[in-house]
Amino acid sequence: MRIGPYQLDNPVILAPMAGVTDLPFRQLCSALGAGLTVSEMLSSNPRVWQTEKSQKRMGHADEPGIKAVQIAGCEPELMAAAAQHNVANGAQIIDINMGCPAKKVNKKMAGSALLQHPDLVEAIVTAVVAAVEVPVTLKIRTGWDPDHRNGVAIARLAEQAGIQSLAVHGRTRACMYKGEAEYETIRAIKQAVSIPVVANGDIRSPEKAREVLDYTAADAVMIGRGAQGNPWLFREIAHYLATGEQLAKPSTDEVRQVVLQHVQQLHEHYGEVTGVRIARKHVGWYLQEQQPATEFRRHFVTLESAEQQLDALATFFNPVN
Repeated sequence: MRIGPYQLDNPVILAPMAGVTDLPFRQLCSALGAGLTVSEMLSSNPRVWQTEKSQKRMGHADEPGIKAVQIAGCEPELMAAAAQHNVANGAQIIDINMGCPAKKVNKKMAGSALLQHPDLVEAIVTAVVAAVEVPVTLKIRTGWDPDHRNGVAIARLAEQAGIQSLAVHGRTRACMYKGEAEYETIRAIKQAVSIPVVANGDIRSPEKAREVLDYTAADAVMIGRGAQGNPWLFREIAHYLATGEQLAKPSTDEVRQVVLQHVQQLHEHYGEVTGVRIARKHVGWYLQEQQPATEFRRHFVTLESAEQQLDALATFFNPVN
């Protein structure tokens, strides 16, 4: 799997997820085997670039591996400027968000709402590709709703406008995250274009990744919600795709080490107040995936300091006999 001049180590990519794929999580997923990680989406509105939230998202100096940054918006000129701004800050790949189904994004005619307007899609893609010298990629859904699955048409348009890789979530915007992802449209898109295609949606195991790749003939898989609480999934899938063999699940000691390190990095990255808040959801995901503990989860969300969180986790993973 190549994107422009960049060769991925393996065909397993971390999906951009707002509020999830921050720098600490990208660093972790990269260390645990992701062939590429993509940042949280960054607004193309320059008025918000100086906010603390945006500043945390725009620093790419410590990015692991290839620096891929996703931008979102609906105005071609602003999207082009946002691409240039992020390249100046170190981005090596610019990804355009046309897949987010969130209402607050779609009501601004951004994200997957753009799939209703192919002319605007073309204008945005053309403007961004012309604005930067780095590869530009695109993430879409299969269409706006099940009666308007225009993913193939959008894919052809994108390829002609200079997009160098296309990630497709196997649901329409109307489907949100309900039901099961469908891969027929991704398969049709792969047959319709010559650029790399990345399959996304409901891939939560090595076997599922192999099945989706075989069915769609996609060049890579993209993991989103399946990585929440289970960043080890990247190395498990990469190993299975390369060898056909199952990799052992992480030991309790490794889970403890990774969770503690991740939480500590969240505290350092965001500062104690915000870091403690963000750590709660990640720890919830870890416990749900790795070691269900309802009572401890209820206790953990009440903790207010970084020291309390780290002490509680250390005690949880190393109970006194």
